[in-house]
Amino acid sequence: MFDCVDPKSLEGLTWLACYLTTGKHMAFYASFATVLFLLALTAPLAMLFGFGGALASRSAVLPLRLFGKGYIAMVRGIPDIVFFLFMPIAIDQLLETVRHKILCPEVVEPIRRGNDFVVCTAAKLPLGAADQWVHELYGFLLASLSFAIVFGAFAGNTLYGAMQAVPRAQLETASAYGMTQRQIFWRILMPQMWVYALPGLSNLWQILIKATPLLFLLGVEDIVYWARELGGAKTSAFSYPHPDWRLYYFLFLLLFYLMLTHFSERVFGWLIRKTDHGALSAHAGRAGS
Repeated sequence: MFDCVDPKSLEGLTWLACYLTTGKHMAFYASFATVLFLLALTAPLAMLFGFGGALASRSAVLPLRLFGKGYIAMVRGIPDIVFFLFMPIAIDQLLETVRHKILCPEVVEPIRRGNDFVVCTAAKLPLGAADQWVHELYGFLLASLSFAIVFGAFAGNTLYGAMQAVPRAQLETASAYGMTQRQIFWRILMPQMWVYALPGLSNLWQILIKATPLLFLLGVEDIVYWARELGGAKTSAFSYPHPDWRLYYFLFLLLFYLMLTHFSERVFGWLIRKTDHGALSAHAGRAGS
C-alpha cells in the first residue's frame, strides 16, 4: 500500500503510516495480546491456588490448615515486587536442579559454586539450542506462574472470607437433613459464597490488570517495554527519527488500561447482580415455603 523502502523520502501521513507499520510496531501491537493472554492464563491459575489456600485454611487437619494460612499470610505480607522478582528465579533454579540430578548423576561438583549456579548443559531450561521463541515462552510461563502464586494468595483470602460469611445455620441444617460434607460444600456453600466473594474478586481482578506492566521487570517484552523502546527519542541514525514521544505512547497505554478495567467492571457488575438476584430468589423461596 505504501512504498516504505526509503523512509527519508517520506513525509506527512505516508511517513506516519510507514512508521506505524514497522516490525517493532508489529511487535508492539502483538504485545497487547501478550498482556491479555497473561490475564487469561493467570486468572484461572490464581483461582486454583486461591481455592487450594482457602480449603487448606478451613481443613480440620492441623498441618494442612497451617500451610494454607501460612501461604496466604506470607504472600500477602510481602511486597508483590519481591515475589515477582524472586519466584521466576526460584522456580527456574528448582526445575534445573531437579533435571540436573536426574539427567547428570555423574556430575559430582556442587551446583552452587560461590555466587554461580551451574548445572549441566542437558539440565538447562530451555536448552541452549532452543529457538528464541522457546526462551520467550518459557520466561512468559514463569512470569504467569509467579503472578498466579501471588494473586492466588489474595484470592484465597477472599474466598476463605466468603466461605466463612455463609450462614453456619444453613450448613448445620443441611447436615441435620443427612447431607454429606461433600454435598453441603457443593450444594450449599459454593453457590452462596459467590455473593460474598465476587466484590472482592472484582477488586483483585482490577489489581491484576494494573500489575501486568510488571512483566517488563521480568524480562518479557510487553507493552511497557515497547512503549519505552519506541517512544524514546530517535536521532537521524534511525530509519524513522523523531523526538521523545513516550508521552503519547504511554497515554495510549493509559487509554488501553482504562478501557480494559471499565469493561471488566461492567462484566463483574453484571455477575454480582446475577448472584444477588439468585440469592434473593432463594431466600424468597425458603421464606414462602
